[in-house]
Amino acid sequence: MYIGIDLGGTNIRVATVEDGKIVRLLSEPSLSQGAEEAVLEQMSRLIEAVLTPEVKGIGIGVPSVVDREKGIVYNVVGIPSWKEVHLKSFLEGRFHLPVAINNDCNCFALGVTRYGSLRHAKETVCITLGTGVGSSLVVDGKLYNGHNTGAGEIGSIPYLDKDYEYYCSSRFFTGKGTTGKEAAAAGPSPLWEEFGTHVGKLVQLILYAFDPEAIVIGGSIAKAFPLFEEAMWKEARRFPYSQSVDNLKIAPADVENAGILGAALLCK
Repeated sequence: MYIGIDLGGTNIRVATVEDGKIVRLLSEPSLSQGAEEAVLEQMSRLIEAVLTPEVKGIGIGVPSVVDREKGIVYNVVGIPSWKEVHLKSFLEGRFHLPVAINNDCNCFALGVTRYGSLRHAKETVCITLGTGVGSSLVVDGKLYNGHNTGAGEIGSIPYLDKDYEYYCSSRFFTGKGTTGKEAAAAGPSPLWEEFGTHVGKLVQLILYAFDPEAIVIGGSIAKAFPLFEEAMWKEARRFPYSQSVDNLKIAPADVENAGILGAALLCK
């Protein structure tokens, strides 16, 4: 049994995981605007609440650049006080268990490629469409991290007058005077067709950069996948190498709590 943690600027979710299944899950709003120590103590308290003698390690997904070897996280998105936090040494000293840390999108990728319907694909790019755009690459079941766990962060690549993250995340909808949730509740619309076209351009970029067998889409906007799927594919098929598109599989994530499950896998 392992503990998996999904740390975000909105919530902290901590769970015990055994054989790919969540045994106990606790979630509460993170003290993201507090001091570094306040968030550390909040995380520690949640760990203590689920900790049992059977737990063999703790895995954590964090929205930041991570020094995996030393377990240091830098400039955590949504938690301003976390500029440089030696998270691994702090938790190992407190709980006397091995601790592994990685980027949160990488943890999501581990979860969906281990337990999702596209888990048999050899090369998978996992993208999260939510407040921002995250991206990770898994090859033969192994995560490609890059030197600073930031490999595949294509959302920051310039696109049109801004970047892909602006046009393929919730920022697209707020720029139109609405939210993704409100747009989804309204159903099919030209707005979703426009959004799908931008995501189709993102798919083309992924094909140029990685040529994967599969793309898994997660994040809050993935729930509205049927609303932009057709427009996405229409634009993706403009890719000049048709065989790459014809062989490509794209699906929304079908693993609940994938980030937590993936974080727990970091310990193995």
